[in-house]
Amino acid sequence: MNAITVKNLTKQYTGTLAVDDISFTVAQGSVVGLLGGNGAGKTTTISMLLGLLVPTAGTLTVLGHDMAKDRFAALAKMNFSSPYIALPQKLTVAENLRVYGHLYNVPKLSRRIEELAAQFNLGGLLNRLAGELSAGQKTRVALAKSLINRPDLLLLDEPTASLDPDTGDFVRTALETYRRESGAAILLASHNMAEVERLCDDVLMMKQGKIVDRGTPDDLIARYGRDDLEQVFLDIARSGAEAGA
Repeated sequence: MNAITVKNLTKQYTGTLAVDDISFTVAQGSVVGLLGGNGAGKTTTISMLLGLLVPTAGTLTVLGHDMAKDRFAALAKMNFSSPYIALPQKLTVAENLRVYGHLYNVPKLSRRIEELAAQFNLGGLLNRLAGELSAGQKTRVALAKSLINRPDLLLLDEPTASLDPDTGDFVRTALETYRRESGAAILLASHNMAEVERLCDDVLMMKQGKIVDRGTPDDLIARYGRDDLEQVFLDIARSGAEAGA
């Protein structure tokens, strides 16, 4: 079963076509990268998958549920993380995890928080206010929050932005471990091409609201005759041409 099936998805704002008739699938258990420059349509696409934005046209099926008709059934089995969306700053780390755990009706919540605290080395942070944490600490807490309900689908928007190499590696390793142990699907929007090469089975390249190419990182690198995915990204961003155009 596909974790995500998108058909002819479009989002039109006044004077702006943010997402332009895109179609793609994400297989259960896979990690798919959603790449593109600023304004390419990545965040808008993720927002529609989360039910935060209503599409102008097209259909979204997530974990077998039509998001136009049954989105709450899908949302219970999904989660999301982004360093650009802060957790409530005046709640402690433990209070944040408890609030989100209750939102997802997580069984044996105290035990789940203990598991996540051990996994993400949060033991010394649980009683600290979220607003007092460093960027790396906030990222670890946000990732723990995103896994609290053991989601079957994880949507990530720049999960390692502004992190030092050690913390970034910690986050990527945690994601690899979760995917391997749970069989969950991950849709990853990122500007870190080395991260995408490491984590992703497949890559969607977006520009100006369209998907202009797709393939495994190795396939795209070979197709464009480049040494790495960053060079492919630059080719697409600067030329605007699809492969073979």
